[in-house]
Amino acid sequence: MTDTLPPDDRARAGRPLPKPGILDIAQYVPGKSAAEGVVDPVKLSGNENILGSSPKAREAYAAAADQLHLYPDGRATPLRAAVAERFGLPPQNLVFGCGSDELIHLISQVFLEPGDNIVQAEYAFGAYAIAARACQAEVRSAPEPNFRIDVDKLIELVDERTRMVFVTNPANPTGTFVSGEELRRLQAALPPSVVLLIDAAYCEFADDPAFDNGLELAREVENVVVTRTFSKLHGLAALRVGWAYAPEPIIDAVERIRPPFNVNIPAQLAAVASLADEDFQQRSIDLVRQWRPWLVQQLGGLGLEVTPSQANFVLVGFPAGRSAAEAEAFLARRGLIVRGLAGYGLPNHLRLTIGLEAHNRAMVEALTEFLKA
Repeated sequence: MTDTLPPDDRARAGRPLPKPGILDIAQYVPGKSAAEGVVDPVKLSGNENILGSSPKAREAYAAAADQLHLYPDGRATPLRAAVAERFGLPPQNLVFGCGSDELIHLISQVFLEPGDNIVQAEYAFGAYAIAARACQAEVRSAPEPNFRIDVDKLIELVDERTRMVFVTNPANPTGTFVSGEELRRLQAALPPSVVLLIDAAYCEFADDPAFDNGLELAREVENVVVTRTFSKLHGLAALRVGWAYAPEPIIDAVERIRPPFNVNIPAQLAAVASLADEDFQQRSIDLVRQWRPWLVQQLGGLGLEVTPSQANFVLVGFPAGRSAAEAEAFLARRGLIVRGLAGYGLPNHLRLTIGLEAHNRAMVEALTEFLKA
């Protein structure tokens, strides 16, 4: 039971009460970052860049110390120019946020009202549902057979009150992806009034020829938004920098409600510097692409169910008689922090961020020991 009342009754309440639905929202719970009794554990629970961040980004961040008394450029002009040049995008079609999470919330505010609904996949990133429910919209989740987004099942849930469809590509926490052909088929099946939001936070790690980050599709139609982040490949998760590309009418609407100084100066400068450091980006991609198939092969050889991934993590399922929660605790005692997924409806799975060679080998050794115990 929620602690909310109809509008007239809320006005007569003895204290301020949230609007209906707010207290029904489950708070987002991030991956763990510590283990009891373990000093300096290896955190492989947040899909962060194990190499850290670009030295050039750190230098730019430090150099921003003399500007801490200033408000940021609300338009993020240098960052806007850098992103536009790097990806060949019109700068007026970009909007920047305090992480792509903020942009997801802002876009939801623009398009959702009470009684509307969003459609997402069964194991979708939790931020989508939180943003929708904050707007008093219904959340509809389509089944993901074999942990893959099924375009037909998404389409089946769309009706006259659907305003947004969310696709994470590659998906979190599964690591699977939707091909470019399927993305286009999904967009073509949607009413033109429905926004298709493609969350491409992990797109740089994908190497399957059928993968498509959605930017070209967003250039061609009027109802596609692509969100990107500097948190994963660029290793700037602490600074919260995200961007979105969309048709100008959508960007214009989002800009009208965007907080005026939402991306701080150190974050903007570090992001510009990081974008220019292509060597660091390539080393980060190479590490993931080297060790991702190795982890899949090694963990699969232990009898674990490993879902093929296009992201910087792998989804691991445990056989009958072996608990994912017990495995998570076992790994934590050995200084390896991974992500339990009960909150995603996957209580018998763990998500493992790909680490350095020593981390990956330690992970395989620890899970070997766990399964033999």
